[in-house]
Amino acid sequence: MTPHLDGRGSAFPPNTATEPFPPERTGFVRSLWPLLILAFAMMVGFTMMGSFSTVQESAKVELGLSDYALSLIQGVGAALPLAIFSIPIGLMVDRFNRVRLLFLLALLWVAGTLLTAFAQGTAMLFTARMLTGIGTTGALTAALSIGADVCTAERRGRTMLIVTLGKMLGTAAAFALAGWLFGLFATGALPRWLGSNWRDVHLSLAILAAIGMLPLLFLREPQRHENVSNVHAPIRVVANELWARRRFLGPLFVGQVSVVMADAAAGIWAAPVLSRTYGLTPDAFAGWMGALMFLTGLMGSILGGIAADFGQKSGRRGGILIGATVAAVIGIPAALFPIAPGVPMFALALGLLVLCGTITGLITSAALTVLLPNELRGLSIGAFIAVAGLIGFGVAPTLVAAISDMMGGEAQLAKALALTGTVVSIVSAFAFWRSMRHAPLSATEAPI
Repeated sequence: MTPHLDGRGSAFPPNTATEPFPPERTGFVRSLWPLLILAFAMMVGFTMMGSFSTVQESAKVELGLSDYALSLIQGVGAALPLAIFSIPIGLMVDRFNRVRLLFLLALLWVAGTLLTAFAQGTAMLFTARMLTGIGTTGALTAALSIGADVCTAERRGRTMLIVTLGKMLGTAAAFALAGWLFGLFATGALPRWLGSNWRDVHLSLAILAAIGMLPLLFLREPQRHENVSNVHAPIRVVANELWARRRFLGPLFVGQVSVVMADAAAGIWAAPVLSRTYGLTPDAFAGWMGALMFLTGLMGSILGGIAADFGQKSGRRGGILIGATVAAVIGIPAALFPIAPGVPMFALALGLLVLCGTITGLITSAALTVLLPNELRGLSIGAFIAVAGLIGFGVAPTLVAAISDMMGGEAQLAKALALTGTVVSIVSAFAFWRSMRHAPLSATEAPI
């Protein structure tokens, strides 16, 4: 049998489904170093991706933007590149050196953050946020694929925990760090570089992001395992394998996309709701919002990792998705956070929604790496990100703005956000339950 080359140029057999895991993958502690590098990269990337939400009201005033313009910049600007590039990036993750690809994608989020600082209008700002979205979400696909190959399937929930924790730290830092910098520039504690607080924030973040790329230079490409077919198999073969698993993947797509819709709408519109409904400025809520995102992200990552591993060990068909289904159900009442009677209840409900979203996202990622063969993982994760990005970021924020208009204008933003989040949360709970019923028992099992 002719050997094939992995990303490092080393040879391995086309089908390694039964190949035992090498010593470096049998110990969880030994895999911590690459996992921590991946988590740090995700933290930096998602900080850059979410930073604009914290200061968007300032940019809106300076550039004369409407809510629709903001929804296009924050929503479609993130969704369009995901829809176009996520699947090609997923294919590249399955076939080429993932570490080199990760570094190139990190360059994109640095460029996007820098361009945000110098944007002079809607088109330029749209392009800047699009570049940041391509880099961050594409890098997540690569990071999850790399992480899956540094440990065994039984420990994959904890692997996803670490990578997802980096993502959630970045989401929290996007609020805390951007808001903190905004306050420093507003009070004159830091010198003004570009004459505008939100621009100075993004210039500072771009510099920090460039420095944050350096640890990636110490990451090495792991060998791929759990293949059913060759990683260089024709697209037709890969497509047939995906189609055969449609009864499992279809509902899983719907469930996670619905969760992303609720989370994306909340992430984009939470700050404006706090400003308009509760009268808070970015520097007034950035600190506790950042802490909230960090704590719920930490708890969600831990709970999601434990739930994924526990469900996998249960031996039940689709057991790995039990935690995701329960979390989706809990997220239904939490989606009502925008119409909470006060800021404390707003924070409590939003935190619960983020907690549940983190749990479902981690378990979905773990399910894809556990229940799909290696040659399908990058493509499937990329497809998930593409569809979730297109609908979650491209549709949900604009849908909220449209519903708000139908309900009476921008003053109805909170009610529109609550309605949208509740409906999609109900859909997600049902979809995860359906996916459980058709899940394969292992990555190499023939689909039912």
